[in-house]
Amino acid sequence: MKKLSLHDTNEFSEKSFKRFLLHDSAYFRVLNFNIGAGQTFPVHSHPADGQLTIQVISGEGEFLAADDVSMRAVAGDILVSDISEPHGVRGITDMRILVTIAPPF
Repeated sequence: MKKLSLHDTNEFSEKSFKRFLLHDSAYFRVLNFNIGAGQTFPVHSHPADGQLTIQVISGEGEFLAADDVSMRAVAGDILVSDISEPHGVRGITDMRILVTIAPPF
């Protein structure tokens, strides 16, 4: 068992979003992304089987999908998606997200 602290990864950059790998195992991967206001984690997909979650920890933004489809995302919202489905995030305010990928690739 291990305890992770999101307080240790509360860092933003004016140039680009920040990425922190919190956990990596054969079963799942957990990452924290800090996306500044106006920054975009580009829409992308992975040619792999499995699912991911994107949980908004703080701030406000949009979950992004293919063809300019978006959904408003605020603290407490969770997106569940197949890894192969296009996904991305845009920050309206500074926002922090927690991404879980299972299985990791």
